[in-house]
Amino acid sequence: MWTSHLIIELLLRFRVYLVLVVVALVGVAFITLFERKILGYVHIRKGPNIVGYWGILQPLADAVKLFIKEQAYLMRSNYYVFYFSPSFNMFLSLSCWLIFPYVFFTFRFTYSLLFFMCCTALRVYSLLGAGWSSNSKYSLIGALRCVAQTVSYEVRLAMILMAFVFLTCTYNFSFFWNLQKYIWFIILLLPLGVRWFIRSLAETNRSPFDFAEGESELVSGFNVEYSSGGFAILFMAEYARILFISGLMVGLCIGGSGSHLIFYLKLGLIIYLFILVRGTLPRFRYDKLIHLAWKAILPGVLFRLFLVLCFLYFV
Repeated sequence: MWTSHLIIELLLRFRVYLVLVVVALVGVAFITLFERKILGYVHIRKGPNIVGYWGILQPLADAVKLFIKEQAYLMRSNYYVFYFSPSFNMFLSLSCWLIFPYVFFTFRFTYSLLFFMCCTALRVYSLLGAGWSSNSKYSLIGALRCVAQTVSYEVRLAMILMAFVFLTCTYNFSFFWNLQKYIWFIILLLPLGVRWFIRSLAETNRSPFDFAEGESELVSGFNVEYSSGGFAILFMAEYARILFISGLMVGLCIGGSGSHLIFYLKLGLIIYLFILVRGTLPRFRYDKLIHLAWKAILPGVLFRLFLVLCFLYFV
């Protein structure tokens, strides 16, 4: 009897997670439309406005176009790694969504932030596999850039999260929603919030830190040899991660619950900032990116972490 109840509960959780995946992918589709419209107005043009009313069906048309294109089969690639890497990247991007506390279900991770760190650390292997298995110089250079960039900014991510963990005394992300009812953490830790946003841009390979996908010098970087479904999956994984990182920043710094409309307004504001940075800032030089990580952001994060520890010790 106990086994049958456990199986039924697992099946129900699996069905709800499938619904969550579908909702996340639909959100990804309309983020691309939102980005193209904002970038269009930044460039003083309209953006997508032909397919459907106000271009609302443009993401659907793009998805159909990508998935019906002819799939390229590379003769000199590592076949299994080449085709497994995009799926693994997508799996990791969607697995991170489990740490959010939802109204209809939650897995109730006691160490949900550590689970997020594990998924973030594993993501670099999928990008490295995609670049290396293509047997292309451009893809390999893009993958190596991604590895160096991730290693440089992963340390900052862990330290900023430790500051929030010290402040709340928990790794459970669901507690962050309740602890910010009266004051947002970004007010208490404003410099760390700004550094978190910069680090989020680097973690998601967004402008001005999009070196792994540098179109101007790497012809789209690690995904240059992908076409059809493989490219579409990498594309969706990237934007799913942007959506997740934006939600994580809202939960860590600004507060809010997924059951209220104000949370989604805050989420839209963070995504708008991601897009605005892409439309206004030029790409960094790669050595300046590493310099920014190790000589500018790291000392500031260590100093703020020390201040948080001093505050907790004396208070």
